[in-house]
Amino acid sequence: MADEQEIREALKYIDPVTCDYQTWCEIGMAIKAAGAPCSLWDEWSRRDPGRYDGGCWRKWDTFKSSGITENTLFRMAIDRGYKPLGSYYWKDGGSGRELQDNETIDVSDYYRVIEKDMIDSRSIPEPVNWDPVEDIRKYISVIFSPNDHVSYCTSCYKDKDGKYHPSGRNYDRTAGRLMEELDSAKKIEDVFYDYNHECGAWISFNPMDGNGGKIDNITDFKYTLIESDTQDIETQYALMMELELPIAALVHSGNKSIHAIVRVDANNEKDYSRKVDYLFKICKKNGLDVDTSTKNPSRLSRMPGFWRNGKKQFLIGTNLGKASWEEWIEYIESVNDDLPDPTPLSDKWSNLPELSPELIEGVLRQGHKMLLVGGTKAGKTFALIELTIAIAEGRKWMGWQCAQGKVLYVNLEVDEASCLHRFRDVYEAVGISPEHLSDIDIWNLRGKAVPMDKLAPKLIRRASKKGYIAVIVDPIYKVITGDENSAEDMSKFCNQFDKVATELHTAVIYCHHHSKGAQGQKKSMDRASGSGVFARDPDAMIDMIELPLEDANITYLENKMICETFRKHIQKQFPDYYQTIPYDDFMSPAQMGKHAYTSFRKKYKDADNRVDQIRSNAIEKARQITAFRLDMTLREFPKPKPRNIYFSYPLHLVDDTGVLEDIETEDEKPAWKKMRERQKSPEEKKNDRLNELEIAFENLYEDENSVITVSMLAEEMSRTARTVWNYIKESNGRFTAKKMEDSKESRVTRHGD
Repeated sequence: MADEQEIREALKYIDPVTCDYQTWCEIGMAIKAAGAPCSLWDEWSRRDPGRYDGGCWRKWDTFKSSGITENTLFRMAIDRGYKPLGSYYWKDGGSGRELQDNETIDVSDYYRVIEKDMIDSRSIPEPVNWDPVEDIRKYISVIFSPNDHVSYCTSCYKDKDGKYHPSGRNYDRTAGRLMEELDSAKKIEDVFYDYNHECGAWISFNPMDGNGGKIDNITDFKYTLIESDTQDIETQYALMMELELPIAALVHSGNKSIHAIVRVDANNEKDYSRKVDYLFKICKKNGLDVDTSTKNPSRLSRMPGFWRNGKKQFLIGTNLGKASWEEWIEYIESVNDDLPDPTPLSDKWSNLPELSPELIEGVLRQGHKMLLVGGTKAGKTFALIELTIAIAEGRKWMGWQCAQGKVLYVNLEVDEASCLHRFRDVYEAVGISPEHLSDIDIWNLRGKAVPMDKLAPKLIRRASKKGYIAVIVDPIYKVITGDENSAEDMSKFCNQFDKVATELHTAVIYCHHHSKGAQGQKKSMDRASGSGVFARDPDAMIDMIELPLEDANITYLENKMICETFRKHIQKQFPDYYQTIPYDDFMSPAQMGKHAYTSFRKKYKDADNRVDQIRSNAIEKARQITAFRLDMTLREFPKPKPRNIYFSYPLHLVDDTGVLEDIETEDEKPAWKKMRERQKSPEEKKNDRLNELEIAFENLYEDENSVITVSMLAEEMSRTARTVWNYIKESNGRFTAKKMEDSKESRVTRHGD
């Protein structure tokens, strides 16, 4: 897609003075399709002061999917001597390519509605019981309003070649008066007096002011005349009907043509000129050889109800084709759009096309779209970097297996160095060998991003032959066009992702942020900032909902981080000693601290300080960990169970212990519970957990010989075993648990009774 400056340069070679109405419209359509503003079209149109009337702004919003692109504009400019300095692209099977030497753009099919060779002629039967008075009555009632002055001619003269021409006009009577006189008339001459039956009669189809019959006397530029003298009359009729021209009245001329009075409903003479130019070109493009001399809005046309050299000038029909100019324009543009035709299901039923392969198992197919949405602390960028690596290496992401292939990561937010370091950090945190770095392309666009409607074609051009199975755009707020809260604007914005996915046959994955304010009262699909289109447009949406970690969860994370940190230090520095550590000790912070001190003191004099420092660093890092629940809305697959994850910079880790399962998000809690929790202090919440444990234990307790296990308490409390363990640890010795001999169960003992 061309930049605005490129378009501006090309417009210098196109003089609006030389452009007819259709060309003027095509220039506007091309400018709009390129994403440039209407002001550019208006600025160019001002170079024709004789016709400029400020109509660009009114016309701009009527341009829909016309099929016209900036290619039309550049073609015109090149034909006039313009030599593009930059890239020039045009419609070529849906994708762009550079303009080669000696190559032109074929626009012969633009606005092609019908194929002339495929049209059968249509005969026009003459009326059997012809009523001339009724013909002209019906014509006048359709074309004019009662107060309109009608200009007509019933006198003529013969030139040296024997051809008759109109001579002198009458314009003193209004349509209302003529209708009154026709109501009581027995023959046409009662109203229009004597006329020459050899030459017939004429009428001007636009209303006049009663002071003359020229253009200056026209009060409303409502109609134009379409006729052809070079084609047989049956072909003319067939083409007019197939084009569905908005014909107010269709008259047989009594000779070799038919006269179509076509609605244009122009605002003024300039508007009329442009619309008629457009209409004539459409007709010619589709095989109707229009007589261009009929463009004059005050021109006379054959009037029905009169004899002409022994033949009738009769009314064929009224209100044919489309009902209005606007409806006809919409029809022409809709026929010339790029949309596929509907396909009967019966044609595909026995041979259904294969589904696209899965890119993310059970979540997303190749060629489809996915939105990742979350808050500011969710680590969305790292999640997308993890996904990029998972696709390139063919590994799991958030627990889902990914197909292996080439992926493009479009970085819009951070500088190149930071982006590259993040990729290295994630690779190292995952702990895998970067075997497929060549399958990751990074397009760094910080400070160079353009709106998505301009970025999409540039992206398509660069990626068309790369073979990407996924394109990841991070983040989309950098390229949003229009009002984020407007459904119409965001539908157009999201359509750009469809273009990328369709043209490249690739999955498009992008991320967006949660809206401002508390998210707890919102449904998952409504958390994305802006219009609901964001959540309803993609084939898969993954919402990262933050989980409120409680004291017990934080204690668990601290202990786990302490154990894991000591393990890594010992394994790296003292591998021989590492091999001697009992398996159960790996899950005990106290035991791992002892092992660290034992191994460290052989090498360091300050072993105790080192152990304390490692423990402190581990606790600090644990307290920075955030937790999230992945809630999914999928179009192609059944909705899976929500997945819980931790974000421990720079990596997201799936909670495979079930510790996070019991945490309720704000929208999952009943209203009474939300209210009660908002009123409680952390100490009160801790007491609630201990009371819950006490009650469950008491319910299971029968006598001093009762054996109560962690599993029994978990079932009684509808909690996981890990949560019960955390409650026990939080009880400060009130409860203890010890593994039972010859059993995998741990017995819980209550002290202080």
